[in-house]
Amino acid sequence: MISAKRVTLFCGHYGSGKTNLAVNYAFWLRSQGLPTVIADLDIVNPYFRTKDSREELEAAGIELISPQFANSNVDLPALPQQVYGALQVRSRYAVLDVGGDDRGALAMGRYTPFLKEENDYEMLFAVNFFRPLTPGAEEALEVMAEVEQAAGLKCTAIVNNSNLAGHTSPEDVIRSAEKAKELSRISGLPIKMTGIEKGLLPLLEGKLEDLFPMTLQKKYFDVKEI
Repeated sequence: MISAKRVTLFCGHYGSGKTNLAVNYAFWLRSQGLPTVIADLDIVNPYFRTKDSREELEAAGIELISPQFANSNVDLPALPQQVYGALQVRSRYAVLDVGGDDRGALAMGRYTPFLKEENDYEMLFAVNFFRPLTPGAEEALEVMAEVEQAAGLKCTAIVNNSNLAGHTSPEDVIRSAEKAKELSRISGLPIKMTGIEKGLLPLLEGKLEDLFPMTLQKKYFDVKEI
């Protein structure tokens, strides 16, 4: 069973699939009957956007906060003021999609005092071991340390989101699980869940714990790796 803090931040290296995780996690929170808001803090990657799922999010009753120029050919390093409201209104659960790597994490550092004051948050480090910069646990740990320093917050758990987009096989996920366990060991952090495309669930149930089945945004099927 997945437990949730009031604020959940998804951080990680570029291409770890943070956005897809954040969107699906927001849907999961809402399915539990919780009032939910999702904020896009990613000012680094203009291609994968939370805003791509705007219609589905709004239909589910999830408020979306995104930069003014998201999904356009303009990408300014500016974040909407509504993010402060999402953190201050403690009757709602907030999901934050943090920008990739340490450069993206710098942008959310302004919200760190709010998070520390309430102390009801978790910062989940998403890792995709099929990405070139994080082929193993040691490399992933380096990225984690850089993100933590930039954000001014420590990660609290790991999400193994190793995938090859729509080409991911059950064997790919199982193979990545050993690397996730090694990252857990050397970082001292627990593995909160393993993100998988929902079609893989029947093939992986009973083989791995804490599976988190997701619906992939359409763009994810158009690339080899995410």
